[in-house]
Amino acid sequence: MKKVIVYDLLIYMAVPYFIWNYGREPLGDYAALLLSTVPGLLYTLFRFIHERQFNITGAFILVSLLIDTLVNLLSGSAERMLWNQVYLGYGYALLYLISILLKKPLGLYFGVDFAYMLGNPREPSKKLFFSKELFTWFQLVTLLLVIRGIVQNTFKFWLIDSYGVDGYGQMLIYLKISGGVFSILITSLNLFIGHKVVQVSRTQAAKDTCLQSIEEKAHQPLT
Repeated sequence: MKKVIVYDLLIYMAVPYFIWNYGREPLGDYAALLLSTVPGLLYTLFRFIHERQFNITGAFILVSLLIDTLVNLLSGSAERMLWNQVYLGYGYALLYLISILLKKPLGLYFGVDFAYMLGNPREPSKKLFFSKELFTWFQLVTLLLVIRGIVQNTFKFWLIDSYGVDGYGQMLIYLKISGGVFSILITSLNLFIGHKVVQVSRTQAAKDTCLQSIEEKAHQPLT
């Protein structure tokens, strides 16, 4: 876990910051900005393939990567690219919000994929997660994703509006810090949900055992 955190900080913050600072003069703002996104793109694709996330979570990551890359390439200038990233960020937050309103929270489906990676079948996990004891918590974790998108992109909006492209270096640092805070909150809530899942699973297993025992007794011949 510590290695993952170090790699994340290195690939998503340190390397892009280095490329941006030392690539602006020889390459220009737009080329340096584009180049600074490449390490994160390659690293995310590597993790996508390595962790075999060919599911809703993996599809979401892959589609968002393709959209981000396409928008970056079509932006035409460094400043336009930064603004487009803000609009995309708000768009992803809106997508999470819509999933909540439709009572199909993406956080729940991400949870199903994670449970599957741990060896649990998808359909039983999905049925369990949609139970009234757990569903609200998955709505809440998805709401946190909405709030993260709104807060981070509003902060990015302010930095671009105040400092323009020159604020990109600060943006990388501040967004990584705020992203870390939200990651802690989301991880903590997911750990709590995991604890609730175990409790609900045990309760349902006990009920099923009790019902099975009653049915067996009901079918026993009278003596």
